[in-house]
Amino acid sequence: MADVKPVEFGNFELYPIEAGRFRLDGGAMFGVVPKTLWSKQIPADDKNRILMGMRCLLIKSKKTDKAYLVDNGSGDKFNDKMASIYDLDYDHSDLISSLKNCGFEPADITDIIFTHLHFDHCGGTTTYNEQGKISEVFPKATYHVNKRHWETANHPNAREKASFFPENLDPIKNSGRLNLVDDYHEFETNLDTLIMNGHTTGQQLPVLRNGETILVYAADLIPTFTHIPLPWVMGYDMKPIQTLEEKEAFLNQAADENWHLFLEHDADHEVVTVQKENGKFMLKNTLSLAEIS
Repeated sequence: MADVKPVEFGNFELYPIEAGRFRLDGGAMFGVVPKTLWSKQIPADDKNRILMGMRCLLIKSKKTDKAYLVDNGSGDKFNDKMASIYDLDYDHSDLISSLKNCGFEPADITDIIFTHLHFDHCGGTTTYNEQGKISEVFPKATYHVNKRHWETANHPNAREKASFFPENLDPIKNSGRLNLVDDYHEFETNLDTLIMNGHTTGQQLPVLRNGETILVYAADLIPTFTHIPLPWVMGYDMKPIQTLEEKEAFLNQAADENWHLFLEHDADHEVVTVQKENGKFMLKNTLSLAEIS
């Protein structure tokens, strides 16, 4: 029996899926913002790293019976050195256990929607089997990737190359179940995507609609609640000026229409809303996924 009850959202049942935690350099996460400012919001450890979540979203469609998983975390294919660098923590949570707590097995997942293919968003697609070979975790899932992002991931620039791991991308490529989608792809009624190109080319943000209530999976456009202010842009972004432009338009609409933003990387805040005061964007409310239905 499932431990986690679904959140009813129109024609969908929603489940937050915690796929573990890790740490990234705070300076890189906040770009030009001084540590004296960002560390008041998210404290750093002795290696200047901040705690990050890997919060995925499971969407069960009542209309089509599809089970969509948005992203799947970093996976467990790291050697000891890499695991130490990122301080990977699967004691807090892990992908498979989180799915089981919601009443799902990996074979139940029919579709995986990748926001993008940086290692902390797609590494859970595969694992090492008992023979030490890479094997797929989701044997029946169709993998949905934006066309332009797929090109970027397979022919990355020197700066972004370290975020794309062959052991993550090659099994997706060779699965026979890769579906390359256009910008603003609609998966079904009330489930479509927004496209952002500042962080990486072709990042797709799933959007769910239930009447006037809108839930957006914010991925790496707004990775944590501290990234709501307009200038707080990650050093990881390939085109930070474009991120600023995309973020401003996104936040204006989010504030005007009271969008609910599902946060992938915030360790403590699951969903937030935003407001605009005196020309500045700021946090309005924090809530759980269950509180938006």
